[in-house]
Amino acid sequence: MENFETLAIRTQTERSQFNEHSTPLHLTSSYLFEDAEQMRAMFSDEIEGNIYSRFSNPNTTELIDKMCLLEGAEAGWATATGMAAVFTTFAALLSSGDHILSCRSVFGSTHSVLTKLLPKWGITHTYVDLNETEKWEVAIQPNTRIIYIETPTNPAVDIIDLEWLGRLAKKHNILLVVDNCFATPYIQQPIKYGADLVIHSATKYLDGQGRVLGGIIVGKQGLIDEVKLFARHSGPALSPFNAWIISKSLETLALRMDRHAESALKLAQWLEKHNEVELVKYPFLSSHPQYEIAKKQMKSGGGIVTFVVKGGVEKGRDFLDKLKLISMTANLGDSRTIATHPASTTHSKLTEEDRLETGILPGLIRISVGLEHIDDIIIDIEQAMS
Repeated sequence: MENFETLAIRTQTERSQFNEHSTPLHLTSSYLFEDAEQMRAMFSDEIEGNIYSRFSNPNTTELIDKMCLLEGAEAGWATATGMAAVFTTFAALLSSGDHILSCRSVFGSTHSVLTKLLPKWGITHTYVDLNETEKWEVAIQPNTRIIYIETPTNPAVDIIDLEWLGRLAKKHNILLVVDNCFATPYIQQPIKYGADLVIHSATKYLDGQGRVLGGIIVGKQGLIDEVKLFARHSGPALSPFNAWIISKSLETLALRMDRHAESALKLAQWLEKHNEVELVKYPFLSSHPQYEIAKKQMKSGGGIVTFVVKGGVEKGRDFLDKLKLISMTANLGDSRTIATHPASTTHSKLTEEDRLETGILPGLIRISVGLEHIDDIIIDIEQAMS
């Protein structure tokens, strides 16, 4: 099997004695051993097997194996949430005195981890504007251990050249960690361009229907071994039920992402012509500043469109209040279209200066384009802006 869709559908755990077609749920906290010797050998890591569901579970293993195939990774680990995946990666691989080089535009909670939590343990960071490529190498310090990025970024959907950044990280022997949440492995595989680890909030497109929480870390075996050591003892484990849901959802990921991207491009093109819109950003719009880079490393532009309504913060909030079909909720990547106003919600704890530096203008609206008919999505946005 080589094609993405087939791998996503046909990668399954071994069937039980019941010969089930669809992978069953394995809702158990622990597992039996054949004898004392097998139990000793498993606890000593001499042989593989399930010991305790905080360590492994058939449903979690299936999800990890599938994501490794889809991302082209050697190994992986699953966590309870996307932010657990982010923090676990940092905590497992960094020590006091280490430094992180990060793109300035990151998810709000990731910003809080970098600025409020990691400094407690003597781990520092430097933000660099992804558009100012000449400043990245200058910002590398002797103690820089990780380069961390999102591409596309949240919420400004900026794009960074993964091939260029991969070469830079390798040149300086620094780990490259990429949050691939917006793109998914169907649209983009950062490991092809030199990423050492790839992180996902599986809560978003991997589940795709707003049902469960989850996180995924995949990449090089040696690094995942360090992640496992930390995670097994600190316990940010993904539940078997959530793993089962997400693994089943991956069977339709390609179909869903094609539809998300098709509708998102149509919406972005329509918004560009609207009199009440100051700016539209979507990776596969020719007006996007990194359009050529996006076309090089992405299969499509994904499902996120951002635009700036005229009138600033108040107009942005007024727009949300007038929506009838589109949801206001703290999520994205759902089958239902979602609208948020980052300046007053997800990124409200940033200073105004920090928001502007990351492209979060007062009237910025982020649309996670769902699977409804695009005409109905556009009608709702039109009436909300009227």
